[in-house]
Amino acid sequence: MSTDNTVDATAMANETTANGPAPTGTVAPAETDSSVVNTALDSTNNAAVNTVSSDNADSVPQTTPAADTTASENGLPNDVNVDGTIADVAANTPVDFMTQLQDFLTVGGPVVWILMGFSVIALCIVLVKIWQFALLRPESTGDVKKALLAWRKGENQEAIAALKTRRPVSEVTSMAMHGLSRTSADHSLLKEELERVATNRMNQLRAFLRPLEVIATLSPLLGLLGTVLGMIVAFQQMEAAGSQVDPSVLSGGIWQALLTTAVGLVVAIPVVAIHTWLERKVERVSALMNDSVTQVFTSHQSVSLSRAKAEEIKRAA
Repeated sequence: MSTDNTVDATAMANETTANGPAPTGTVAPAETDSSVVNTALDSTNNAAVNTVSSDNADSVPQTTPAADTTASENGLPNDVNVDGTIADVAANTPVDFMTQLQDFLTVGGPVVWILMGFSVIALCIVLVKIWQFALLRPESTGDVKKALLAWRKGENQEAIAALKTRRPVSEVTSMAMHGLSRTSADHSLLKEELERVATNRMNQLRAFLRPLEVIATLSPLLGLLGTVLGMIVAFQQMEAAGSQVDPSVLSGGIWQALLTTAVGLVVAIPVVAIHTWLERKVERVSALMNDSVTQVFTSHQSVSLSRAKAEEIKRAA
C-alpha cells in the first residue's frame, strides 16, 4: 500500500509540472507537493528496510551453542561440558571406603569383628616370623659344611672358626665341637647340654606358630556360628511376618548369615597356608641341626679310632 501511494504522488507531481503554472487566483501547490513526495519516499524506504530486516530475521535459523546442544542430546544438564562430564562426576562422588567397611562390619555383626581382629593378629605374627627367619637365616648351612669338612681332617680350630654362631645350627655345631675338643669332657653331659640348647633354639623358631594354628582352626568355626545365628534371626523375622512373608526379608537374612562364613574362610585359608610353610621351615632346621651334631660326634669317633690305630702301629713297629 505505501508503494502505490508513492507512485501516485509522483505521477501527480509530474503531471503538474507538465501542465505549467497554475491559473491566476489559485494557490500553487509546488512546494506542498514536493514535501509530500519526499515524505512519501522516506516512509517507503523505511518500510522497505523494515520488511527486508524482518524477512532476513525470519529466514535466519536460530542456533544454540554447540556445548548446550550436545549436552541436551546426551541427556546431560546444559551447564555440564560433555568432554569432562565423566571425570567431573567421578571426582565429585568419591567412594568412601571407611563407610563401606563400617556398613560391612555392621551387617556381619560381632562375629565379623572377631574375625577381623584375628586377621590383624595373624598378619602381625606373619610379619614378625618372616623378619625372624630373614635375620637368622637358619636354613643356611654353607659354613656348617665347611666346618665339618675341616673337622673330619682333624683341623678342630679351623672348623670352629669357620662357624657363624649367630645361626641356630651353627651355634649347636660349634658347642659340640668345643666339647669334643676337650679330652676330659663327658660325652653324656655334653649331649644333654646340646639337647637343652637345641630345644631352646627350636622353641624360639616355633614361637607364635601356635596362635596361628588356633586362628586357622577357629576362623571357619566362628564363621559357621555367625551363619547359624543369622539364619535363626531370618526365620524369626519370617515367623513374625506371618502369612505376609516378603521373600526379600528371607534372602536378605540368608546373605547376611552367609557373610560370616565367607569372612571366616577368607581369614583361615591364608593363615593355614602360611602356618604350614613356617612349620615346615622349623622342621627343616631341626633336621639340619640333628644331622650336623651327629656328624660331629661320628667324625670325632672315627678320627679318634684312626689316631689310636696309628699309635698302636707305631708301638708295634
